[in-house]
Amino acid sequence: MTCRHLSRRTVLAASLASLAPLAFAQPGGWPDKPIRIVVAGPAGGGADTFARLIATQLQSHLKQTVIVENKPGANGLIGNDAVAKAPKDGSTFLLTASSSIAINPIVVPKMPYDTEKDLTPVMQIGTGGILLMTNPNSGLKNLQDMVAFAKANPGRLQYGTWGNGSTGHLVMEGIKAHYGIDMPHVPYKSTAAEVMDLLSDNLRLAFTDITSPLPHMRIGKLVALGATGSARGPALPDLPTLAEQGYKFDAEGWFGMFAPGGTPMSIVQRMNEEIGRIINAPDMRQRFADQNMLVPAHRNAEHFAAVVRGDILRWQELARTVKLKID
Repeated sequence: MTCRHLSRRTVLAASLASLAPLAFAQPGGWPDKPIRIVVAGPAGGGADTFARLIATQLQSHLKQTVIVENKPGANGLIGNDAVAKAPKDGSTFLLTASSSIAINPIVVPKMPYDTEKDLTPVMQIGTGGILLMTNPNSGLKNLQDMVAFAKANPGRLQYGTWGNGSTGHLVMEGIKAHYGIDMPHVPYKSTAAEVMDLLSDNLRLAFTDITSPLPHMRIGKLVALGATGSARGPALPDLPTLAEQGYKFDAEGWFGMFAPGGTPMSIVQRMNEEIGRIINAPDMRQRFADQNMLVPAHRNAEHFAAVVRGDILRWQELARTVKLKID
């Protein structure tokens, strides 16, 4: 009798133990601790702006503390690596730019993590290009002005980007190859540093993110020559894309949310659904538009993973064309 009783208790305990990991993996058991969103960029940058908008809403939706932590540097490599090596329990996520995901594996010889294995795509946050910016004193008005000046003054027109291997670096190298022009590259540690040098006229030309220069453009202190992407930005409807101006490369830029590889898909899908609801609310869509970003249609995590794979191939082809390598 006692043996039978103990046997049943043992079986019950074993059954409950086997269910425990499954219970944690279900959306209803998560989040059970504060959530950290690592931004692979500096405070005040485009990624940081959107991360904080989303974090405030997530905290309310999930009834859990959501912390934003900035880890800038190396075209997102530092922040991405931190999340790639973080616990796979749904307590850490990454918000980063498309260049750090799609371009780093192509141009960085010794990656500290495997992008496809160590980072799981969760949600595409917004889409938009990057801006080709100048100081008004340059006299440049559009892409053709830049090309004409560069051809007449080989090697004199330097351009800045937010780092070696960034989207801006790769796009400009493509432009240089297409038009046969010589323009030295000046890598900065952040978009904010580029913008400061543009404002002080220490730098005449730069590719920046889609958001940071907007306040300075609105008061006439900076001028945009064009933008990448297949459509004009919602905050700059009069600014032609580079494709409209003759350079036919319209890959979209985006910000995206990722989880450490191996995070339970139930958590990944739950986060996908929550972010989708947040960014598709009318007031949030308008806030994104004010920052010159479009909110994509809400798709699941698998769709975003397909976008990432396609972009890696697209940027890989451009990097091969311009023979870009980062030492």
